[in-house]
Amino acid sequence: MMDNSAHQNYLHIDVHPVSGALGAEITGVDISLPLDAEVVSEIRNALLSHLVIFFQNQVITPQQQLNFAEQFGTPMEYPQLKGLPECPLVTEVIKLEHETLNFGGVWHSDTTYIKQPPMASMLYAIEIPPYGGDTLFSNQYMAYETLSDGLKKTLSELVAVNTSSKPEVSMTREDRMREAGMELNVLSALHPAVRTHPETGSKALYVNIAHTTHFEDWTEQESKSLLEFLFQHQVRPEFTCRFRWEKNSLAFWDNRCVQHNPVNDYQGFRRIMHRVTIAGDKPY
Repeated sequence: MMDNSAHQNYLHIDVHPVSGALGAEITGVDISLPLDAEVVSEIRNALLSHLVIFFQNQVITPQQQLNFAEQFGTPMEYPQLKGLPECPLVTEVIKLEHETLNFGGVWHSDTTYIKQPPMASMLYAIEIPPYGGDTLFSNQYMAYETLSDGLKKTLSELVAVNTSSKPEVSMTREDRMREAGMELNVLSALHPAVRTHPETGSKALYVNIAHTTHFEDWTEQESKSLLEFLFQHQVRPEFTCRFRWEKNSLAFWDNRCVQHNPVNDYQGFRRIMHRVTIAGDKPY
């Protein structure tokens, strides 16, 4: 469970919670520079406590964003998009003025259709619309903890089937992949419906509407009612926070216990972000 660590002592950074459920803004650090081990440790603690952390007014190049990410883990290629030519582990996430769909515009946990989904993602704002384009985040520890004991017991034995081809999300990336000359390969992976966070030991609900199709050994029809309940439950307003981007903002979220949803409410405007994905381990 998240610790709203007003009581936690940070000596090198300042941590300001943004909601009761999750999220904190970090100040007092310049992420363009190499950081001391103590600073990295405090930022990691803030991430584990608040699940998603935000940095404002950070002027960084793609290489500096990658360098910052490398202090917390191993950056990985994003399986469905090509990276920047000069910095392949940094992916550009773009919505252009004429486009109506945005990339990943549905609640999801990143790439749960691969066997080792990412530990975390970092998104940096290059160009933002004059209004709109916020990102919502939801605390999946809370989503799990607020279930009944009976449903927790049922879910403890279930394995979720995740795929990259669910129409809710695949259509938001297919144009980008075609433009890059990439094949539309279907990826799939099995993960427990409830995962144990490897660093905190807490349990988090680990299904999502973008990628989870059914439970292993259940049909899609049998799975449908339970999944629909979980998809609605896990993004209840009291589990969420909303981040309003500014140019040079960076958000860093823990993919193991957080879902996010980029709001598509800025038609006619361009939004350009740079993303780095940090490799994770196999959920258990």
